[in-house]
Amino acid sequence: MTKHAELTHLFRAMKAPAAARALPNLAERARQEEWSYERFAEALLSTEISSRESHGGESRIKAARFPARKTLEEFDFTFQRSVKKQVIEHLGQLDFLHAKQNVILLGPPGTGKTHISIALGVRACLAGQRVLFRTATEWVAMLADAQRQGKLDEELTRLERIPLLVCDEVGYIPFDPQAASLMFMLVSRRYERASMIVTSNKPFSAWGEIFGDDMAATAMVDRLIHHAEILSLKGDSYRLKDRDLGPQPGRRTTETS
Repeated sequence: MTKHAELTHLFRAMKAPAAARALPNLAERARQEEWSYERFAEALLSTEISSRESHGGESRIKAARFPARKTLEEFDFTFQRSVKKQVIEHLGQLDFLHAKQNVILLGPPGTGKTHISIALGVRACLAGQRVLFRTATEWVAMLADAQRQGKLDEELTRLERIPLLVCDEVGYIPFDPQAASLMFMLVSRRYERASMIVTSNKPFSAWGEIFGDDMAATAMVDRLIHHAEILSLKGDSYRLKDRDLGPQPGRRTTETS
């Protein structure tokens, strides 16, 4: 057995396949460039660690259950000009996540709220953080099911340990009192403990209608925005930008959105 074959066998026995694959090329480069033993070992180990982090990120992305895969690089800032690219790029550094702060995205349908929320979630997954994505109605359904089983507190405690929850589409469907109570509990349990990204097509002033109780809505908004980056997206729907819908009552005809 050659030295390469022997080392490859040892790496595979250690469950380090990326290092095994990289071994021949790295060994040749090390000889040509006269690397020290320490540098060669560092290069092999770094290759394996990078591979594991990449695979771990993909596993976390799958577990998050995003409805699609989006990136910040794909976001069309030439169409959506109501938010500054620098602000989104700063959010992409995930400082808000480490500080246990929230991100709130408000605006009409199709203005990019869900795209940004997914892209930030994907960034978090690739950075080693666990993320869960659900619509507001899905979060309520999940918590209601836990409540029926007598496991609501257990479920809320489990969710507290996940660094980032994405709550999409708040306001598309009004909540009944039980649903509003469950959403309030979710927000309250995460307050100053872990981050949320929340998207809504309604301004905060209309959240009383969503939750059927102005006081409950005010208390929820207070907790969400106390430590939060709030972005208001404006304009027409990106999904309709290439469709000729004809004259629309009250629709703007400017080129920017």
